[in-house]
Amino acid sequence: MPLALHRCHACCGATTGRAFYPAPMQDAIRQLIRAIGEDPEREGLAETPMRVEESLRFLTGGYGQEPREVIGRGVFRAECDEMVVVKDIEVYSLCEHHMLPFFGKAHVGYIPGNYIVGLSKVARLVDMFARRLQVQERLTTQIAEALEECLSPKGVGVVIEAEHLCMMMRGAQKQNTTTVTSCVRGRFRSDERTRSEFLRLIGK
Repeated sequence: MPLALHRCHACCGATTGRAFYPAPMQDAIRQLIRAIGEDPEREGLAETPMRVEESLRFLTGGYGQEPREVIGRGVFRAECDEMVVVKDIEVYSLCEHHMLPFFGKAHVGYIPGNYIVGLSKVARLVDMFARRLQVQERLTTQIAEALEECLSPKGVGVVIEAEHLCMMMRGAQKQNTTTVTSCVRGRFRSDERTRSEFLRLIGK
């Protein structure tokens, strides 16, 4: 029986507590291998369906998590009201259009209200949303919205810089293109000096 599913984030329609069936997925991968003209039973491919299924389970593990669970007990009373920035967080995700990887760095900043969060939790939050079928624009927004929801900060800023293999290996085949997306909320949106400070701190 499948696991119970429930909505995770309104902006993406994702669910958590997902059902994951290894055997049917491995069968589907064998069919895919046959469809491209290969023999899924030959030595080099015999265990490929299992490996691909395990990889996909890991790379989409964010569907089984929610922001408050990831942050957990890592929220503390704020003792400062200055900007906090965690930059150069490595990001690896799968494009939802082609299921090819995109990868790069996320820069996350916020101005505490009553609470701060452990720095490692910011990176884990990025990973949680990255480990789903994604578009970079939505990924950026989800990170900002989750911090707003969990911390009620005075402002949040998120910038992601990434390279997309769906644009490098196929289609346009442009090898040196970087996509930059941003989401700013609260004082990061309303106060130009706050926004400028954030961009300066992340080297933009």
